[in-house]
Amino acid sequence: MLTTVTTAEAHHDHAGPELAAAAAAAVVKAGEQWTDMRAAVFGVLARFEQPASAYDIADAVSVALGRRIAANSVYRILDLFVATNVARRVESRNAYLANAHPDCRHDCIFLVCETCGRTTHIDDDRAADMVRDAASAAGFTPLRPVIEVRGTCIACG
Repeated sequence: MLTTVTTAEAHHDHAGPELAAAAAAAVVKAGEQWTDMRAAVFGVLARFEQPASAYDIADAVSVALGRRIAANSVYRILDLFVATNVARRVESRNAYLANAHPDCRHDCIFLVCETCGRTTHIDDDRAADMVRDAASAAGFTPLRPVIEVRGTCIACG
């Protein structure tokens, strides 16, 4: 599972069936339907230990359902999941991961290891607020800060 380090506010991380239920509730709360296909994509996404590409997810869903699922269908579902806070996108890797606390909206900071690819998720609202404040001070209206730090994890260091 993705490592989460909380440094600013407490979040309740969900896992297993509780995570799937929280994801379904977030999608329904946003006015969307929780379909069998969306449940299948989320189930596969939640099993990945590291951020996964839409192609990896499509392949795994295809195996799970016993029929070929196109990556563009998975991309549309992942876009919905990101918009409803059910999944996070690691921009620099064009990869996705399940959000362990979809009931809590905040900006994520990802630490991405250049050697092994391990991605650690840090919840530090103070740092994200500083980025938002700096953008605002420059006359820019921030929508969603994307904060990723690439380097070397402790295991590879």
